[in-house]
Amino acid sequence: MILRCTGWLLLAALCLSPALADDVLISESEQQPVTQIPFLEGEVAIDGNLNEPQWQQARVISLDYVTRPYNNTKPPVSTQVKLFEDGETLHVAFIAEDPDPEQIRAFFRDRDKVWSDDLVGIKLDTFNNGRLAYQFFINPLGVQADAIQNEMTGNESDSWNAIWESAGVINDNGYVVEVAIPLRIMNFEEGERTKLWGAEFVRFYPRQERLRIANIPWDRNDACTLCQLSDVKGFEQATQGKNLALVPTLVLGKGRSRDPFSSNEWDDIEVVEPGLDVKWGITPEMSLQATLNPDFSQVEADDAQVNINNTFALFFDERRPFFVENADYFSSNQRLVYTRNIGSPDYGLKLTGQKERHTFGVFMADDANTTFIVPGNLGSGIAVLEDESLNGALRYRFDYDNDLSIGSVTTFRQAGDYHNFVNGLDVKYRLTQQDTLRAQYVVSNTQYPENLYTNFCGNDCSEADDLSETAIRTRQTEAFSGTAWRVNYRHEEQDWFFRADRYENDAGFRADLGFETKADYNKTVVGGGYFWWNENSWWNRIRLNGDWDLTHNDNGEVLERELEAYVSIRGMWQSFLELGTVRRERVGLRHDPSTLAVTGNTDRFDEQSVSVYAETRPNPTLFVSTFVRKGDQIDFANNRLGKQLFVESMIDVNLGKHTQLRFTQLYSNLDVASDTLFTARISDLRLTYQLDARQFVRLIGIYNNTHRNQDNYQFDVKPVTRTLGGQLLYSYKLNPLTRFFVGVSSAAVEENPLTGLTTTNKSVFMKFSYAWLY
Repeated sequence: MILRCTGWLLLAALCLSPALADDVLISESEQQPVTQIPFLEGEVAIDGNLNEPQWQQARVISLDYVTRPYNNTKPPVSTQVKLFEDGETLHVAFIAEDPDPEQIRAFFRDRDKVWSDDLVGIKLDTFNNGRLAYQFFINPLGVQADAIQNEMTGNESDSWNAIWESAGVINDNGYVVEVAIPLRIMNFEEGERTKLWGAEFVRFYPRQERLRIANIPWDRNDACTLCQLSDVKGFEQATQGKNLALVPTLVLGKGRSRDPFSSNEWDDIEVVEPGLDVKWGITPEMSLQATLNPDFSQVEADDAQVNINNTFALFFDERRPFFVENADYFSSNQRLVYTRNIGSPDYGLKLTGQKERHTFGVFMADDANTTFIVPGNLGSGIAVLEDESLNGALRYRFDYDNDLSIGSVTTFRQAGDYHNFVNGLDVKYRLTQQDTLRAQYVVSNTQYPENLYTNFCGNDCSEADDLSETAIRTRQTEAFSGTAWRVNYRHEEQDWFFRADRYENDAGFRADLGFETKADYNKTVVGGGYFWWNENSWWNRIRLNGDWDLTHNDNGEVLERELEAYVSIRGMWQSFLELGTVRRERVGLRHDPSTLAVTGNTDRFDEQSVSVYAETRPNPTLFVSTFVRKGDQIDFANNRLGKQLFVESMIDVNLGKHTQLRFTQLYSNLDVASDTLFTARISDLRLTYQLDARQFVRLIGIYNNTHRNQDNYQFDVKPVTRTLGGQLLYSYKLNPLTRFFVGVSSAAVEENPLTGLTTTNKSVFMKFSYAWLY
């Protein structure tokens, strides 16, 4: 152990020690060794063979700690890391020994789809402030996965993609991975000649348990993971250079669509859309992304979700490259920026950067239409305006020190006589290593089109029975304002944790560029949990946790009380089992929909349910998971209490190194008054053949089959709804910016009284992009 110098004689002795002078320096702030990365010039081939002379002079470190699931124990395998830099590129090599190389889990998969494999990688906090870290991981076949870890939100996103090189070779002793990371793909401070970055080198070793092995120990009593990274020093000649990428794109498509329930006539569609994307690293701290005439249609279908007996909007992840790039710069305590609200822009512009203690992000895009969520306290709606809109966001954060950050956020949407402006302030304060406080206060101003509410009525907006909560909340003749605030407190240490949260969105609050589905909604949550750890048995962690929450509207009328508790165990075969129980009292729909009153206008229902979630990866071939929930559930269509069985299962099978079969099945059944109300089934099958690390062929089929019992509904419903969608896709990716896709897709639907599935659309499409790097 290296201790801080406390006296002049000890300081002199340490400074004169040859061993310390060659290998490490002492970090001024964290009392951790600082790894000096040597500067070595010369060509290096990224092929997994470390035969260049630079590797003989590279710095060598070892991964000596199992940080998960165990507490800094000695690893069962040896891993060495070699590293050097040449002013433009960070070169890293991992020599991962394995006593039984046949057990190495490595498959050819698409980028970012190898997180369950054997992996080695590096985390880099290039500003060394414990806020964001770039992650670069590689499996033994050289397949890449990269991500951004955001300590401010606690999230990790593998939607970020960068252009870097890697190669992997499996041998008789394990495997070797060689990596070249261009420094220009990351933001960093260029002002200092010698740069001090935070870093961690990691190996994932999945066998009966998935071991996380690192070069530094983790303190489980420190809630900030990025604050614990070790320091690396060097990069004296590192500059951003031009770092300019011009990416022309071309989209070609041809298809036909029809509505079999009306005219049944086919409408032909042809698409020829050229576009241009620009990525420019203006300085090492600042980057610009721009897009002209982009095609933001999705290449691959979203994962299926059940949307029956659900009163609030469903969330889907953003996949489109322009919006994904540096998306973490816009994150805050609330989800005020949800770019999937922007559907069809002609242009987009984004500027992000970090300079010393200042972090900022700005983006702007138009949209051919305007879609936004209309929030409520018992349900939400989706509004669509035909007018073109202008959309934008501005995010700024000032890091006073490593413990205190203060930020602001502004968003706007404007189209014709509609607008929504949002302004907010937020703070994150790390009171101690275990205690963190987050808070945010937001103000909004909104103007709806005069007759927007008529889109949410029944046959006659003047009749009370034809109104809805969404219609009432959009029946605004003038601009209106609202506020929202939230406070989150967390205490986290090795054996226990505690949380306390307060959320308030008043009736006038809107965040139309974000994903805020609730207004006139106030919630208090108190919860916590306890851990038991074990390093000498078939299980390694047991967790007992739960929380209590109370929700009411602005008038103090109670909407929901809930108490939930869970116990989970994590053990061998990479298994996880969780048992849960929930007891909830909440209101149903309003008897008189023409008023937003709750007391005397709703029924209260007591719901009790139990749930089980289990998953395991017993071998490299198979992964299985199942979630089952059984118990009471409100029938929102008829305002009654029923009995629900919900099951979500997934099986993932690796058929050799190149083929993967994934099947997901969702089943939801609700019985009311001793009879079936509905049964919904969604089957999602995806078969992928990965030719190599760059190209794959994928077949997707999604089948939705919903049966409703007309006799158990209080109004007319369609007894049967079946939809079937299919897609065959070929993808080639030279890198994240140079890509080629070609595919065909088709969809069909069946609703009584039709017999059999009727095709509703079919198409063929191609997308091509090529990156010129300067």
